[in-house]
Formats: sequence, C-alpha cells, structure tokens
Amino acid sequence: MSEYLPGLAGVPATKSNISDIDGEKGILTYRGYSIEELAKNSTFEETALLLLDGELPTAAALSDFDEQLRENRRVKFHIRGMMKNLPDSGHPMEMLQTAISSIGMYHPGNECLTGSDTCTDLNYVHNMTVTILAHMGTLVAMWEHIRNGYDPLPPRTDLSYAENMLFMFTGKEPDPLLAEILDVCLILHAEHTTNASTFSVLVNASTLASPYSVIAAAIGALSGPLHGGANQRVLEMLEKIGSPDKAETYVDKRLANKEVIWGMGHREYKTKDPRAKILQKLVTRLIAARGGDANPMLEIATRVEQVVEDRLAEKGVYPNVDFYSGILYQEMGIPADQFTAIFAVSRAAGWLAHWREQLGDNRIFRPTQVYTGESLRGYTKIDER
Repeated sequence: MSEYLPGLAGVPATKSNISDIDGEKGILTYRGYSIEELAKNSTFEETALLLLDGELPTAAALSDFDEQLRENRRVKFHIRGMMKNLPDSGHPMEMLQTAISSIGMYHPGNECLTGSDTCTDLNYVHNMTVTILAHMGTLVAMWEHIRNGYDPLPPRTDLSYAENMLFMFTGKEPDPLLAEILDVCLILHAEHTTNASTFSVLVNASTLASPYSVIAAAIGALSGPLHGGANQRVLEMLEKIGSPDKAETYVDKRLANKEVIWGMGHREYKTKDPRAKILQKLVTRLIAARGGDANPMLEIATRVEQVVEDRLAEKGVYPNVDFYSGILYQEMGIPADQFTAIFAVSRAAGWLAHWREQLGDNRIFRPTQVYTGESLRGYTKIDER
C-alpha cells in the first residue's frame, strides 16, 4: 500500500479485542459491554480489571485487585522530593509525564523486556500495571498541594480509587455524590480504541520500552489540545463567549474562519458521543443536588450545542466527551488545568490493557513514507555555493 492518508485516517494499525466504536449509532463498548451499562453498574476498579483481563471479574478477583491498588498508592519520598523542585507553574500533565518516567527508576522491572519478540510473563505485566495505575491518581492529587506550597496528604487504603483522589485533593472526607460522579467519569475515560495516545502506547510498547516510558509517551500525546487537552479549552471557550445570547455569533464567526469549536466533532462518531450524554446528565444531577442554581457555563454550552447542531448536524458534528467533562469538573471544584490529568489517570487503564495486548503478539512498528524531497544530487563545496 503506497497511498498516503493524512493522520492514517481509516488505516487499521492493529487488531484488538479491548474496545469498539460504532460511530454511526453512537455506541461504545468495553470488551463487549456498553459504556452506559458500565457507567450505571460498574466501578472504575472493576472496569479497569475488565479492560486488562477481558472478562468481568469474580468478587474474589476484584477484591484482590482492589487491595493491590490500595496497597500500592504510596509514592516514594524521592519522587515527592523531585516534584517539590518542579516549577509551581508547571502544567499537571508535564508533572505527570515527568513523575511516571521517574518512577521506573525506583520500581525497576524490565526483566521481561530483554529483546525477545514476546513477553508472556503475566505476573510481570500485572505487577507493572498495578504499580502504574495505583500511582497515577496519587501523583495528580499530590501535585495540587505541592504546587501550592504544601506537603501532600498521604493516600488512604480505606477508600476507593475515586474517594481517595477526592480526599487527597481536598483534605476532607469525600462527598459520596462527588465520589460516585468521579468514579463514573473514570469509567467513561478509561478506554477508546486506537486514538492518538493509545497508538503511541502501541508504538513504544513494540520496541519493548519499559511500561513507564510507554505510559509517559501516552501522557505526552494526551496533553495536546486536539486530544485530551480539549476539555480545558472548552471551558476557556465558554468563558470567552460569556453568555448564551452570544453563542450564535461566536460559532458563526469560528465557522466562517474555519476555526475549531472545542469539544465538537469526533473522528469516529457521526452522532453525539455516548459519553457526552452521560456527562451532561451528571452535570444536571450535581446542580440539582446542590439546589438547582444554574451553572452559567452549562447554559452557554447548551446553547452552543444547539447552534452547532443546527449548522453542522448533516456533517455529523456533535459534542464529544470533552464538551461537558470540563463543566462537570469545574462544578466539582477541580482546577481547570487538572482536567486532562484526571483524564490520563483514567485512560491509564486502557493504555495498560493495550500494552499487555501488544506484548502478547509483538512486532515493532515501522511504517513507510511517501518521499517528497529532492532526487539524488551531488555535494557542492562551501566555497562554490
């Protein structure tokens, strides 16, 4: 195949049985289970184990996995000390990428990645997965205190993954409703087929790089505004619009200038992202639980969605997962620049599932290119140029 397709659009890069998307119908499934069912019935811990092992776990298996995550939340003081020396203004995603890369120096374990084509030691894969996944939430929550000049709170083993993150963020006992909502958000963001960050996992995994390097590369890809960073951009866009009555003018101007409307449209979906529907309901639920005072950002977002649907529905442009997630996190009191870091915490489950799948049938990625440069030519000496 020699045809060049920008962005590898529509080009299969791997075989996977982890997740699937029906973009025409707006269906997302993890291992065959719809995202709606998982959001309603599962937990992040159970969903993560489903993604990793392929089946819904037994109660005993889930309890064991949950305990392993709880027992591995602590971060070595060397990492904490390094984080204290990072610039306060550093973005949480930059911190997270740096910290995850560094953890590999204190939790070595590349014995399975020695140059062979496959790694079949599932105990090694499982242990690395637990270490990384358990640390992700701790690191993000720690950074909120460190960058504000305070010592981070130690993680607790008596709390669920979502509860512990909220506790470490605020220092308060986690509100049950907020913990439930965060847990659903972690489920929604955990996996989404072969997107840009997941593709970076496959490429790096195929070289037999350490899992810490693999996840660090994925974090870098997710940080971009055209990928995970879009949720923060959505909130900035809504704040710039200012009020619902200005939404139509803003959207029309952006369309006329062929500019991005953050949180709108998706390469895969030709209808509204099923995760966006769930997130929108969660925002409404949280606002109602707090007395029903309208969130101005939600009102503006609703109007933007109406205008975009009126203009672009025939082109299949609808809200994606980023459109309402930022509003929800803001309503929960989470700083805007932490939105994508929380996304990364969740997506680590899917990344690690793809890392495991790649190792199971590995071949190093080596795509070709369409060369557009000069043909063979002779060298001209510097005094003759």
